[in-house]
Amino acid sequence: MAKKKEQQAAKDAGVVQTEFEQGGLKQKISRSEEFAAPYRIDKGKKFRLKDVDPADTAGLNAEDKPRAKEILATGREVLSQLQERLYAQDRWALLLIFQATDAAGKDGAIKHVMSGINPQGCQVYSFKAPSAEELDHDFLWRCMKNLPERGRIGIFNRSYYEEVLAVRVHKEFLDAQRLPPKLVTSKIWDERFEDIRNVEKYMSRNGIIVRKFFLHLSKKEQKKRFLARLDDPKKNWKYSLADGRERGFWNEYQKHYETMIRETATKDSPWYVVPADNKWFTRLVVAAAIIEALGSLDLQFPAVSAEKQKELAKVRAQLERE
Repeated sequence: MAKKKEQQAAKDAGVVQTEFEQGGLKQKISRSEEFAAPYRIDKGKKFRLKDVDPADTAGLNAEDKPRAKEILATGREVLSQLQERLYAQDRWALLLIFQATDAAGKDGAIKHVMSGINPQGCQVYSFKAPSAEELDHDFLWRCMKNLPERGRIGIFNRSYYEEVLAVRVHKEFLDAQRLPPKLVTSKIWDERFEDIRNVEKYMSRNGIIVRKFFLHLSKKEQKKRFLARLDDPKKNWKYSLADGRERGFWNEYQKHYETMIRETATKDSPWYVVPADNKWFTRLVVAAAIIEALGSLDLQFPAVSAEKQKELAKVRAQLERE
């Protein structure tokens, strides 16, 4: 029975892919929504991380990897078309937030999915350890000052969510923020979740669409990728001793990832919990979710007034007389 279900899932996925490639823009948007829907969390209260298999590929297998690359290329073309409309319309902005454990593939997903986007319409920020200046501000400040402008796509590689992840795991990070002692209570994490929900609601009310991605990697696959970095001299730079130390807090991080999603997944700013053990599949889901987000805005090129059309006609006539 399980094998039949898997075969049917693979067949259905194949149909979605074929129709995605062959359909028009609206159909491709619809198919993207269908493909990404199983990984979307917009009601977090009952979410359990263990219910998502990091190795899930929606019935696809390794033999489908070449096909997946073709589908991703088509997806990039669709994203390029939608991003052009977003930029031209200049009313909406899209914020994409990526959170994950080390080696989950955030950089690769951003690179491969967004490679077809016009750089003028895309802004990428990677948030590392906060500077002294950033520590002298509230925990949202450094991210809020980098929100995307209207007409643009903003990408946060890590974000203010580190404030309820790494800062929660490492007490010394919270101490470094020098908050007034009376504000550091047992309620601080609930208060931060409340602040995050409110600021994301604020964004949505001001035309910034928020989509959040948690790349769900298994501990076994992380070990495999760490070893690959150590074995390949060209990848040694990607590994640091801090990566190994953080791995020692694996269970604690997994608990906080689950809480993060439970507390901040909403209809307006959903999380996508994306299986990350297979990079080729991760990128398909991320691309589909971004296409769905942009497609939901009914983006159009600005209409040209009758007066403007007359002006353009005069310019054309002048050029043709030359």
